[in-house]
Amino acid sequence: MSYRLVSDATLDLPMDLVERYNIMVVPMAFTLDGEEVLHYPDERNMSIEDFYSALKDGKTSVTSQINPTTYVDLFTPVLEAGEDILYVAFTSGLSGTYQSALLAKGMLEDDFPERKIYMIDSLCASAGLGFFMNLIGQKKEAGMSMDDLQEWILEKRNHVAHWFTVDDLFHLQRGGRLSFAEAMLGSALKIKPIISVDEKGKLYVESKVRGNKKGEEYMIAKINDMMDDEERTVFIGHGDCEERAVALKEKIEANTKATNVRITKIGPIIGSHTGPGMLAVLFMEKD
Repeated sequence: MSYRLVSDATLDLPMDLVERYNIMVVPMAFTLDGEEVLHYPDERNMSIEDFYSALKDGKTSVTSQINPTTYVDLFTPVLEAGEDILYVAFTSGLSGTYQSALLAKGMLEDDFPERKIYMIDSLCASAGLGFFMNLIGQKKEAGMSMDDLQEWILEKRNHVAHWFTVDDLFHLQRGGRLSFAEAMLGSALKIKPIISVDEKGKLYVESKVRGNKKGEEYMIAKINDMMDDEERTVFIGHGDCEERAVALKEKIEANTKATNVRITKIGPIIGSHTGPGMLAVLFMEKD
């Protein structure tokens, strides 16, 4: 039975991989200084570079979750064409989008009782979701059935390691991740929080280091300590700091057992909350 892979616009996956695996991406909206923009992986409405330029110019951006009717409108033609749907959502630990998807599923199942509609909480975010969708696409490409792939996703979703740092602590402060005093002090001392995603898909600060170099060394150490020997792909996500991402890629290739290192851009949905200068590494961990 034919099925379609679907995710949403937080996945921050390079467009060539979106096209290779024929992933349907549900657009998500951000509002930049009062103007709502729908974000797609091909950046058709605003480039990621223009978005970060706007933030650097002092503009503010907020995001909103996907409405259930958006899913219904996008999924209906797929189901009418006789395809089933496997949707892998942005972590429920950071957004209500997954709950919207479940509401849409209930509506769609009434109209298409013969079709399978799987909605899965990825527990992953941003380039972590993109990294996971790349592996999921490989499994589908190799011929894995929809039922087997659903089981594989549920088994592996807590093995996707997210490690990242940010430059502008005030973006985290506005999102409630740091107090104003912490943001002020951290910025003055050039403190870099090392942030990860827990088993419930929520952010937490594991450590704090001083400066970009220490942050990158910390993430490289995590790759060496935690990466699965059978899956040595690493994604590097960056928020408008490509030069740092390229330099980090060279360090990872020289100092870890990674065999495939790919750079991807952090889009405006996550970038609205992390700001310019975010740098992340994503990989599959052993435990």
